[in-house]
Amino acid sequence: MNAKQALKEQIDMSRAFLDGTLADVTDEQCHHKPGGEAHPIGATYGHLATAEDQIVNGVVRGATPLMMGEWAGKTGLSEPPPAPGGDLLGWSNRVVVDIPALREYTRAVRDATDAYLDSLSDDDIGAEKEVPGFGKHPLIWYLGLAAAIHPANHCGEIAALKGILGAKGYPF
Repeated sequence: MNAKQALKEQIDMSRAFLDGTLADVTDEQCHHKPGGEAHPIGATYGHLATAEDQIVNGVVRGATPLMMGEWAGKTGLSEPPPAPGGDLLGWSNRVVVDIPALREYTRAVRDATDAYLDSLSDDDIGAEKEVPGFGKHPLIWYLGLAAAIHPANHCGEIAALKGILGAKGYPF
């Protein structure tokens, strides 16, 4: 197995856990405001989709993120998340999430990520890229962060919030 195949398997596993955890989320659970510094489930899901879109399509590929192009106004989020360093907590408590629309946007983002990853050679994924705020890393590092590690981290958060609300967290 090469590095690209290993990354694809990690991305698939991360997606399976996240999708399974979110599969039965109700609108009420999606918008429940847990208080403190915790973000509602729907806002966290929206943050994951838009972050992958912005990192993979915007930062790594240098293209227009889907949310600013063909998916503008169709992401399932009443407003886009703030720029890095902005008031993410305030946004998370304001945003209204249309779960079915957000699922469709997430599928489009994942399809774009998968197509990009499939287009890369082993040499390409090892090419380094300098990104302000992140430093200089190989492309595989950014792809793993955006499509596997970041979603896996927030999946645990979503599962815990579901548990607090009396629902089953992880599906497994």
